[in-house]
Formats: sequence, structure tokens, C-alpha cells
Amino acid sequence: MEEATEDSEPIPTHLLEDRDRIVPQARTLLGEVEITEYEQKSRDPSHSDTGIGLCVFGDEVGITVPYWHAGDRAAIVLGQVSALAAIVEKETGLTAYDPQTERPLVGTPPEGSIRPVPRITEDLRSRYGE
Repeated sequence: MEEATEDSEPIPTHLLEDRDRIVPQARTLLGEVEITEYEQKSRDPSHSDTGIGLCVFGDEVGITVPYWHAGDRAAIVLGQVSALAAIVEKETGLTAYDPQTERPLVGTPPEGSIRPVPRITEDLRSRYGE
């Protein structure tokens, strides 16, 4: 991602303003979030407990979540991701899309997003340990 931000354009003013409205709402949803800034090209809020990250770069916004969650915790975290996506949609006018399920994220039942998590988590744990 760092290489992509080096070649990308500065964040458009409207997304900076959107991000400034999103971050307080993300804090209400998740708790304390940290902001990592890469020059004027990327400003990334992240939540250390869940690993949820919000990436703002160029004219795009992305939400990331690691695969370390399992069971009920995975369902809770993916619910938080869906809620954060709804905030982003409301503030930016963009539509959240999950490339793994190939569907819009908001309004889609979370079962489709949760289903692959245990398999992927177990695969990663078998390769790299806890």
C-alpha cells in the first residue's frame, strides 16, 4: 500500500472533509482509533483491538479487517465492519463493496462474510501459529 500511496494523488478535499466526519463516528463505534498519516496522500484510522482499519487514499476509501477473529468474536467484528461501512457510505456517498463475496457490504446478511473466516483463520494458524 505504501508504494501505491507514493504514486497516488493527494486526497481530494471532499474526502478529507468526509474523513473528518467519519473518524469521530468510528471512535463512537469502536473506541479509540489511531491515525497514521502518509504525507498528504493517505490518512488511515485503525483500531488495535479488532485490527479494523480505514484506508483513505487517492479518491478511494477501504476498510480492512484481519482474519485472526473466530467464532462469535468474528461475527461481532464483522458487524462492526458493516456498521463502519454504513458510516462511510452515509458520509461519502460511496457504496461499500466486499470483493470476497462480490456483493455490496451494507444490507447484505453477515453470514456470507463470516462463512470463510474460520477456514481462512485455521489455514493461517496452521501455517504461522497463533
